[in-house]
Amino acid sequence: MAQTSPTEPWIGATPADSTAPTDRMDRTSPSNPSDPQPIPELVQLLTPDGLRVPHASYDARVAHLTPERLRALYRDMVLTRRFDTESTALQRQGELALFAPCLGQEAAQVGSAHALAPQDFVFPSYREHGVLHTRGIDPLDVLSLFRGIDYGGWDPREHNTHLYTLVIGSHTLHATGYAMGVQRDGLVGTGDPTRDTAVVAYFGDGATAQGDTNEALVFAAVNNAPLVLFCQNNQWAISEPTTNQARVPIADRGKGFGVPSVRVDGNDVLACYAVTAEALERAHSGGGPTLVEAYTYRMGAHTTSDDPTRYRTREEEESWRRRDPIDRLRTYLESIGELPEEFVAQLEVDADALGARLRDGVRAMGKPAPSSMFDDVYATPHAGVAADRAWFTEYDAALAAPVAGPDEGSTR
Repeated sequence: MAQTSPTEPWIGATPADSTAPTDRMDRTSPSNPSDPQPIPELVQLLTPDGLRVPHASYDARVAHLTPERLRALYRDMVLTRRFDTESTALQRQGELALFAPCLGQEAAQVGSAHALAPQDFVFPSYREHGVLHTRGIDPLDVLSLFRGIDYGGWDPREHNTHLYTLVIGSHTLHATGYAMGVQRDGLVGTGDPTRDTAVVAYFGDGATAQGDTNEALVFAAVNNAPLVLFCQNNQWAISEPTTNQARVPIADRGKGFGVPSVRVDGNDVLACYAVTAEALERAHSGGGPTLVEAYTYRMGAHTTSDDPTRYRTREEEESWRRRDPIDRLRTYLESIGELPEEFVAQLEVDADALGARLRDGVRAMGKPAPSSMFDDVYATPHAGVAADRAWFTEYDAALAAPVAGPDEGSTR
């Protein structure tokens, strides 16, 4: 097998009726830098150069995607990236307390989200901005969390999308429990595409080292839950490379729990759509859970408090920029003559309008009352929360009371 540089995550295109070139290599093992780890086969339908390659197992999954649907995928990825870059800039300007960029992961998020049915329920972590955009959530409702206004401003029931989860991996158990509830409600395997419901949990490679995620795999497997565990392996859990988290591909972990698993080129929006569609079909029909590993790359920082130059090289970053998911689909659409100039021009106008709306909307967000932290802890009144609110109200009032001067009230 030809060995590649650790900075080249893969080389070459997917041959026909196969899922990966044979010369892909993972980053070198930190314990033995001279021992590259082979990358198992990746499902790929679009090469980094925008070439459409056939795949015997997944071509049928995307055959119905018209040029209009492909442009919709492209549009959502472009707007997701504009949201990302504008939000990062707002944090740098002091308008947001923190932000978690998804730069480079647009294909994994938008492609998988486009495969969802309206009734499917999503449990995101805190970086799934493309998923939320696709589900119709107002981007200002996302940024209210990062500005510290609330815990996330959207109604999960309206969009069938849970609020962001900041505790790594904990939501995989929440998603599993929700999926088991869906199953017990008889909303699986009915044959009615408007009723059959699946649950999708999005998480990063770092979450696979958490006990919660492994417990979720146990419960999902033994209960045959209608769940898709969608892992975006972006190569870095903050500053820890994937090779410090697992000696085998993340997708192989699913097989150990008895969960069907697939590894997909996470920068290929068509492939991400196809494998998610297959996993959702399995869940909807009562076939149980699937683990999807989307092999992608976080081109930005982990959050805006992170400095990725301290733990990875410029060469590595550049090698992944050459596999940009948006460039890939744009090149393909241009090659088939389905990216008209008027569409591109209007998309630029829409992106600029989104940027302006984000800037104006974030700066207009008011400062919440300190006591609002108690408002939505539980869905119903709770004695413990009420007692905490009463104590805090008294404490806050005491802080606001005027302080007597050195001579006021003195007996001397």
